[in-house]
Amino acid sequence: MGDKKTKYIFVSGGVLSGLGKGVVAASLGTLLQNRGYKIGVIKCENYINIDSGTINPIEHGDPFLCEDGLEADMDLGTYERFLNQEMGQRNFTTMGQIYKTVIDRERSFGYKGEDVEAIPHVSDEIITRIKNAGEGKDIIIIELGGTAGEYQNMLYYEACRIMKAKMPGRVLNIHVSYVPIPNHIGEPKTMPTQLSIRTVMSMGILPEFLVLRSEALIDKRRKYLLGLKTSVEGDNVIMAQDLGTIYELPVVFAKQEFDRKVLKYFNLPLRTPKLGEWNKMVKKIKSEKKRKINIVIAGKYISTGDYELLDSYASLIEAIQHACWHLNTELNLRFVNTEDIEKEGVKLIKKPDGIIVPIGWGNRGAEGKISAIKYAREKKIPYLGLCYGMQLACVEFARNVVGLKDANSVEMNPDTPDPIIHDIPMNSKYQVIKGKGTSMRLGSFDCYLKNNTLASSVYLKHNQAEELSDNQKAKEKVTAAGNIKISERHRHRFEFNNEYREKLEEKGLIISGTSPDNFFVEVIELPKSMHPFFIATQGHPEYKSSPLKPHPIFVEFLRAGLK
Repeated sequence: MGDKKTKYIFVSGGVLSGLGKGVVAASLGTLLQNRGYKIGVIKCENYINIDSGTINPIEHGDPFLCEDGLEADMDLGTYERFLNQEMGQRNFTTMGQIYKTVIDRERSFGYKGEDVEAIPHVSDEIITRIKNAGEGKDIIIIELGGTAGEYQNMLYYEACRIMKAKMPGRVLNIHVSYVPIPNHIGEPKTMPTQLSIRTVMSMGILPEFLVLRSEALIDKRRKYLLGLKTSVEGDNVIMAQDLGTIYELPVVFAKQEFDRKVLKYFNLPLRTPKLGEWNKMVKKIKSEKKRKINIVIAGKYISTGDYELLDSYASLIEAIQHACWHLNTELNLRFVNTEDIEKEGVKLIKKPDGIIVPIGWGNRGAEGKISAIKYAREKKIPYLGLCYGMQLACVEFARNVVGLKDANSVEMNPDTPDPIIHDIPMNSKYQVIKGKGTSMRLGSFDCYLKNNTLASSVYLKHNQAEELSDNQKAKEKVTAAGNIKISERHRHRFEFNNEYREKLEEKGLIISGTSPDNFFVEVIELPKSMHPFFIATQGHPEYKSSPLKPHPIFVEFLRAGLK
């Protein structure tokens, strides 16, 4: 567990959700990390779900897939991209996990006949998880989900209060709040923040720092008055105004000496910051772009009522942006709902420079995705398929090139005569049991790419692959055809049906990547003679992209689109 030297920073939020607590936590963590401190993070979610994997992306955004198979809140993606650290099980907890652990322990007589209650037993479990996340770290940042005053997260605040009382000088509280500037008034209104701080104080916690989210900067006078009314020192009221890119926030915080003030509170040495590379990246992001590219994402997790929810594809959008910045290119991203394609046709896609068909589950909108894939193939538009986008690319090829008109995935039609995509028996080597009768491939898996394919050229060009000799392959008992070893994260339930490999390959489909034992089809592509750039992967490269290290598959996809 976290030792006596570990410091704890709690980040809470008020007024409304979606303020960017995760970005605040990651930005502060980046500054402290660049001063030479070992930083840990943990996100504490309110919901009873065990993880984020069973939640509809429209409800709570894109679940972030970790290397160890954890399906977590998308804030863990923010942590990975800012801190350049792999996140996993110990960086994420939910109330569902905590209650289940406490109840399972009680059922096993783990409390030796005690009357099990919310305090201390549930709060103790929360504290244990926080300390575990802080093991080996100088500072652990704890992001509390939701907003102050919600009954679901009260026990997280209780755990914070208990830790602060027991460890004076080692626990610090940051409260992130919203200051609206109503158009009809024309000045910042601080009462929502005052009420939010009052709620936190009613739980026995007085924040040392207040981070204000707002459309614009708030003047020094108002910051001072707000600090006075909330018992937070004026100098400790930190601005986080709207910015062109979230990656500028560490720079904004550094100018306000946020990290210096935190280290002073903990009585820790002010080591010299090293933000040169980060500043260069921000400058590149904000610079005027030489070119522009138009990309269409054909997906179905888009509409929620009368609004579009871009968070449903948060990691994918990030990965595309990272590649655009790398190529000094302005992105024009357009979403096309595949259910609308089913009703109105592929004319909705128009003539983009590239088409992406991303992750998806179930039958809804799937035929629209297949139509989008056919359109990309026939019109020679650069295509990138991710997970479901690979599976349906195989279905489209089987139907319209091989001639298997009723080919399908059993996910869409269990009775299809040609199940190009099917489910396989449970194998603990590759799958985990997600729920009753449901097995999934979750987490990072190796893949071997065939030499002299589009896939191998993409990864080798960016030094993101390892070339193995035949002797090394034999030693590792690899039977896959290729020698180019890569690794990607997986999150799916259905697989390519090997009975159809030969039929599809005869008509030109290239199976360029497989699992080490050659059983799972991981990457497919079309030869240059059929298409300038058509590639699809069962893995999820979007979860491994970062602004300082964009994923090669997105870089080369966009490069093809620019041509």
